[in-house]
Amino acid sequence: MDRQELRRAWDAVADDYARNRRADGEDAALIDDLLAGLPADATVLDVGCGDGMRTLANLTGVERIGLDISGRQLELSAATVPDAHLVQGEMTALPIAADSIDGITAYHAVFHVPRAEHPAVYAEFARVLRPGGRLLATVGSGRYETVRRDWLGSGRSMFFSTPGRRRTRASLEAAGFEIVWERIVDDPLGSSVPFVMAEYRA
Repeated sequence: MDRQELRRAWDAVADDYARNRRADGEDAALIDDLLAGLPADATVLDVGCGDGMRTLANLTGVERIGLDISGRQLELSAATVPDAHLVQGEMTALPIAADSIDGITAYHAVFHVPRAEHPAVYAEFARVLRPGGRLLATVGSGRYETVRRDWLGSGRSMFFSTPGRRRTRASLEAAGFEIVWERIVDDPLGSSVPFVMAEYRA
């Protein structure tokens, strides 16, 4: 699935995805851990912000930037978090200045990029983060690359790709990140997924 196909797929499933997610879940509480380690005047980038309800809206007390590949997701996010700065773009080439971000959230996002490009994604996260900046991200639980047909009953396909835990750690470390913790938590669709908190050491 190429970038244009992925963008069209997310435009098509955006509303279904928003409806299918649970309002609670352990993953939302992880944001408090991220914010606790950031300066009071922090700027936080939410990569794959979706409709804004799950992550962007919970980034309180900081300057918020939401990025998504999908125009429809950004429309939903604008309605949910009207004071956030929203940008359409790809995580392999973030339209964000270097050394300008204090924290990044990437919930259920990186594994929609081909696993061969994950090192480039983490390098981009490192590029835009200030030294000591933190990343809170969902990572894949295994090693696979697949297209799920009729995802969420939407009639649309969705692409998923992960290199496995060991290679994910290696890619993060190669980009300059130090793993703070790894946890398995509930996700908004009712399953359990691994998250990492990592600190960028320039």
